[in-house]
Amino acid sequence: MKLLRIISSVKPENGGPINAAREIDKVLVQDGHRVDVLTLDADFAVDYPGTVHFTGPSRFGYGLNGNIRQWLEQHARHYDFFIINGLWQYHGYVARQVLNKLGRPYIVYTHGMLDPWFKRAYPLKHLKKWLYWPWGEYRVLRDAKRVVFTSEEEKIRARESFWLYRANETITAYGTASPPSDDVRLAEAFVSDHPQLKGKRVVLFLSRIHEKKGCDHLLQAFAEVAGQDERLHLVMAGPDQGGWVQALKAQAVALGIAHRVTWPGMLQGAAKWGAFYAAEVFCLPSHQENFGVVVAEALACGKPVLISNKVNIWREIEKDAVGFVSEDTVAGAVHNLQRWLQLDVPGYGQMSARAKACFAERFHISRGAQRLLEIVRECLP
Repeated sequence: MKLLRIISSVKPENGGPINAAREIDKVLVQDGHRVDVLTLDADFAVDYPGTVHFTGPSRFGYGLNGNIRQWLEQHARHYDFFIINGLWQYHGYVARQVLNKLGRPYIVYTHGMLDPWFKRAYPLKHLKKWLYWPWGEYRVLRDAKRVVFTSEEEKIRARESFWLYRANETITAYGTASPPSDDVRLAEAFVSDHPQLKGKRVVLFLSRIHEKKGCDHLLQAFAEVAGQDERLHLVMAGPDQGGWVQALKAQAVALGIAHRVTWPGMLQGAAKWGAFYAAEVFCLPSHQENFGVVVAEALACGKPVLISNKVNIWREIEKDAVGFVSEDTVAGAVHNLQRWLQLDVPGYGQMSARAKACFAERFHISRGAQRLLEIVRECLP
């Protein structure tokens, strides 16, 4: 089967959607399918299992780009099916127009971009989206064969953002691939690169440094529990896309914990897995999180996870007892850290074992690839 994935950007620093898509497509290619990617990006070196077709540069944050329409009109007939990833940029708008004109079927992954948190957090942006919604994203979703959500929670919340809403909804499995098995070597290499972590009990945050991730709450919560064990050390890893890191570092200084917080920036490959393996626990106190691929990655490494109930897979985490869940507040983050600190050695070991089992059962990427093929076949005539 020949599939075309249409996405605004293939840059890995843009977070979970493109990274999960890459892992899914690796599985599909290994199984004999062809998966190409069409992106608004300008050309750059990228590691991807299929051919990446660059149509950029694009203009404005919206990604306005005349080349993508021309490319689709010339090449869409060569593909069996189309996958649109994400909303609110030009690629979905133009893909719907061209594919409908050609009579070609497509599905849409929303990637949490209809979560009502954005409506509350950015009311002016939401008003701007309302002006665009009736003739833009509403029609993209309405005409899709399926609108794909990565959890029941995401599907339910998506209905709350716009009263004009019509979609043929479905849910997919999602997650990530198995991590490298040489955990000791990777952990030692990461600590060697950051010697201040030697002998420490590492609390890891690994995601984009962004307001919605609750980074400020995590710093405050860590400051409240740090006195319980001098070995506690917080690692805040991720790209600073919003220019927030300096303010967060100033917050750490004001809280008196700057010497106990490490900021390694964006981590990829061996460094990323080394950070997971070197950590004792993983934290993601987000105010909004569609799925949280990094949560699946932590579980795959056997790490308990401390998350907010705004991470849309929180029910699965709570049900499988592979971490702790609280509100997306400072008090909630403190509560999660306290419950982790109260675990004894056998209790921690049992939670770690359950984490690996949870990953294998729920969040291995092979399940996401299998489910994607099921959805595609349901939509084909």
